[in-house]
Amino acid sequence: MAKRKSGSSIPWMVVILAVALLAFGSIYLMSVLDQAVPAQSAAAASQPKEALPLEVDVKTAAEYRAEGAFILDVREVDEWNAGHIPGATLIPLADLPARLSEVPKDQDVVVVCRSGNRSARGRDILLRAGYERVTSMGGGMNAWAAAGYDVITGP
Repeated sequence: MAKRKSGSSIPWMVVILAVALLAFGSIYLMSVLDQAVPAQSAAAASQPKEALPLEVDVKTAAEYRAEGAFILDVREVDEWNAGHIPGATLIPLADLPARLSEVPKDQDVVVVCRSGNRSARGRDILLRAGYERVTSMGGGMNAWAAAGYDVITGP
């Protein structure tokens, strides 16, 4: 049987040296990354934007619109001409997948239709395409008009 040397301190020295190198390397790497990535302001870091609810009522949709949300109408042209939300953009639901580039990714999007069914499908198309801040207006243009909000007619 081979005798094992006891009391050898060389392996422990190697472990301690390796741990020290990893620690200093990590500190150096973090300092390099801190310089390469600009710091967020404290306000921006403390207030991340929450996802929009999947559906909102017309009052909330009107509030989003007043705050600058993009209003996407997914009805057909004849429905649009009969009455639509001022400032809205018309992209019929069937055309939406091919026209995603016309919908901004950097602002809230409220999807609208006649009663709320197509707008939910339009919202889901946008969410699957990577849009994060999208909602559907429940009740659609029927509820919008019934609530007394502005509606314009024509192209």
